[in-house]
Amino acid sequence: MAKAYLVGSGIASLSAAAFLIREGGFSGSDIVILEEQNREGGSLDAAGSPETGYTMRGGRMFEVHFDCTYDLLSSIPSLDDPTKSVTEDTFAFHEDFAWDDHARLIDAAGKVIDAHSMTFSERDRLELVTCVATPEELLDGNRIADLFHEEFFSTNFWAMWCTTFAFEPWHSAIEFRRYLNRFVHLFKTFDTMSGIYRTKFNQFDSIVRPLLKWLTEQGVTLQLGTRVTDLSLAPGDALTAESITWERGGKTEVTTLAAGDLVLVTNGSMTANSTLGDTDTVPPLDTTSSSGSWALWETLAAKRPGLGDPSVFNTSVQDSTWESFTVTTKDPVFFKLMQEFSGSEAGKGGLITFKESGWLLTIVLNHQPHFREQPEDTFVWWGYALFPDREGDFVKKPMRECTGREILDEVLQHLRFAERPRILDGSIVLPAMMPYITSQFLVRKAGDRPQVVPAGSTNLAFIGQYAEVPDDVVFTVEYSVRTAWTAVAGLLHLDRQPPPVYKGRHDPKVLVEALQTLHRR
Repeated sequence: MAKAYLVGSGIASLSAAAFLIREGGFSGSDIVILEEQNREGGSLDAAGSPETGYTMRGGRMFEVHFDCTYDLLSSIPSLDDPTKSVTEDTFAFHEDFAWDDHARLIDAAGKVIDAHSMTFSERDRLELVTCVATPEELLDGNRIADLFHEEFFSTNFWAMWCTTFAFEPWHSAIEFRRYLNRFVHLFKTFDTMSGIYRTKFNQFDSIVRPLLKWLTEQGVTLQLGTRVTDLSLAPGDALTAESITWERGGKTEVTTLAAGDLVLVTNGSMTANSTLGDTDTVPPLDTTSSSGSWALWETLAAKRPGLGDPSVFNTSVQDSTWESFTVTTKDPVFFKLMQEFSGSEAGKGGLITFKESGWLLTIVLNHQPHFREQPEDTFVWWGYALFPDREGDFVKKPMRECTGREILDEVLQHLRFAERPRILDGSIVLPAMMPYITSQFLVRKAGDRPQVVPAGSTNLAFIGQYAEVPDDVVFTVEYSVRTAWTAVAGLLHLDRQPPPVYKGRHDPKVLVEALQTLHRR
C-alpha cells in the first residue's frame, strides 16, 4: 500500500492526514507525520497552568464562509460530546457567545471612540475601491502604503482592519487586496465584530486535540522530535521525491519512497524562533537558529526552479515581528472592570484597540474557561501589539525590551484603572516574541510561493501558509486547510475538489452594504 509522509504537524498537516483518509481512501496506518518540535499543533498552540501561567501565541478568528475548515471539522467528533462534530460545537458556541463589540477603539484619554464611522474621506474611498479593482498581477512588489496616502492610515477603518488581521502599511498590497475581496461581507459589522466566529476554547483545545484524537484512532503515526533535512528529487522534468532524510535522536535516517508514496511539506513557519518571557523576564528576539521548515524549503528551492523563494519571507524580520502576551490571574477584578468599561461580558466583547498607543496595543477578554482544564477560579486574557519596537506611552521604552509586568502596566495605564497595583501584583504575564509572525504578508510577486502541487509533480506537494492558493487569504486556518485539501485532491487526481472560495463581491446585496459602510459618518 502507498504511504504518505507529512512534514510538520500544524493544522495543514493534520488536515491533510484527515483528507487522505476521508477523501483519498488511505488507511491511517499508512500515514506518518514528522514533527521537529516535541509537541504537535504548530502555530495553533496553547499550554500552561494556573500556577505557572497560561500562554498562547495567538488566537485565530473564523467566519461563516470558512467552508473547507467546517467541512473537515464536520467529520471530527467533539471532545465534549462525540455525537456532535467540532463544526457543530463551533456554530453552537457562536450562537451563545457571538461578539458584539461596544468598545472596539479607545482614544488617548482612555475613552471609547464611536467606531461605527470609518472616518473616510472621499480620497480614502476612491483609493480603497481602486485597490480592490486593480488586477493582482499589477500589484507585484507593491506595499499597501504605495496605494494609499498617509491620512488613510489614521482612519477608524485602518485601526480596526490592521488590528483585526495584523496588517502593517509596509505589507503586501496583493494580500491586502485579497483580504478586502475575501471579507467584503464583513464590512457592515466590522465595528461590532459580530461576523467573527471563535472556538469555545483556544484553538489547540478546540481543534487540534479532537483532530489528533481522531487521527490517532485511525492509526496515524505522529513522530515528534524529527527534523526533515532533505528530499532527494529524481532527475528529469517530472518533480518526483525519491527519498526523505531526517534527523532524530542524534541519528540521521533515510527513507526510500516507493511508487505511489506521497510527501506533503509544510514549507516555512510563521511561529519559528518564537521565544517566551515571563512576568519578570523579557522574551529575546533570536533568529540565529534556522527552523527545519524554513531550512527544508531553502534546500528544495535551491534544487530547481518553481519551488518558490523563501528568502522573500524569512529575511526581513524587522517587517514581520510582533509580540503577544497572555495574562493569568485568580483575581476577578480586571474582568469585572473591563466588563463595566466595555459594556460587554467576557467572551462577547471582541477586540479592544488603543488606537493612539505607541505600540498599537489590542486586548481581548476570552470566554472563560479558555483552556479546557482551566479551573473556575482562574481567568485568562490575551493581547498583542503591532509595533513592539516603538516606545510605550507610559512605560517609556520599546515593548520588546519590556517584561510581562511592564507590558501589563502599559495596558492598565491606558485604561486608567485605579486598581492597577492590585492587578499588577495578582497577574502572571507571559509575553511571546515572534520574528516571522506576519512574514506571509511581506511584499511578494507571483511565483514567490510555490503552487500546492507544482507543475510536473508526481508525488510532492506544499501545504500551509507559504503555498499558493489563488483568491484565498493567508494567516487563517482556512488557508491551511484549503492547501491540505488541494494537495490531496491534486496528487490523487480526485473528482471531489475543495469548495470554491466565497466571493461576496459577486453578491449585489453584499456590495451595497459594503458601500454603505464606507460612507458611514
